[in-house]
Amino acid sequence: MPVTVSRTAVLSRRAAGVALITAILTLCMPSMSPASDSFSIPFRTGERLTYQLRWTIVPAGEAVLEVGAVESVDGKPAYRFMLRARSNAFVDIFYKVRDRIDAWIDSSMQYSVGYRKKQREGSHKRNVHLAFDRKRRQVTYYNYGRAKEPITIPDGTLDPLSALYFVRTLSLQPGQEIRRPVTDGKKWVTGVLRVIRKEVVTVGERRFDTLLLEPDLKHVGGVFEKSPNARIRVWVTADHRKIPVRVTSRVVVGSFVAELVSMSGSDSGAENP
Repeated sequence: MPVTVSRTAVLSRRAAGVALITAILTLCMPSMSPASDSFSIPFRTGERLTYQLRWTIVPAGEAVLEVGAVESVDGKPAYRFMLRARSNAFVDIFYKVRDRIDAWIDSSMQYSVGYRKKQREGSHKRNVHLAFDRKRRQVTYYNYGRAKEPITIPDGTLDPLSALYFVRTLSLQPGQEIRRPVTDGKKWVTGVLRVIRKEVVTVGERRFDTLLLEPDLKHVGGVFEKSPNARIRVWVTADHRKIPVRVTSRVVVGSFVAELVSMSGSDSGAENP
């Protein structure tokens, strides 16, 4: 008997892809080993990376990663990172996605000092703030100003978005297995990231020498937990910048892709706070 899939269900899956890729771009690399005392900053203020998001071959929206100006957090300099994701006009009719994340990490790139997330996905809305207390080794999760009980976290714990930039400071080689604690404010986990191999990939009209990265998903919940064969793969440039150029995922609701379509302000060199 043929199976009929409604147009609305298909569009909902496309829109879910936008939300999923938002999560992937911030959760795909949560587990990094601590950086050494000597490390280089491969990004600079004003770096902007724009990604096209697709469900199978169908455009679903875009995501933008940006590096903001160095700011003072609790009297100390901190890097600021931003992620925005949105569904396109067609998908908006059925399931509108408007997500924004702002994250701050100390100037040594060793621990998170701030995190905010505004999430608008259909009727689902969140306004999240994570308050880090390094002296007490705690983080408190707030949603619309309502606090949960603080949780204790290990030294060197990162938020998901800062972890993405932290990995870019590391020297990666095929065969590595890397670990780092990461928190969403409700819990913390130690994940595992594997550097699989070097690959040449084509994105649009450009060819990139890349490293293929694959995170272990056993500690990741949500749609990944419900997908026995879930997989995320990330290709980052094999130079000092380690720019993510492609992210793919396979989950129960389908296959999703984020591909780099433009970048600016990402040339060599970076400022130190």
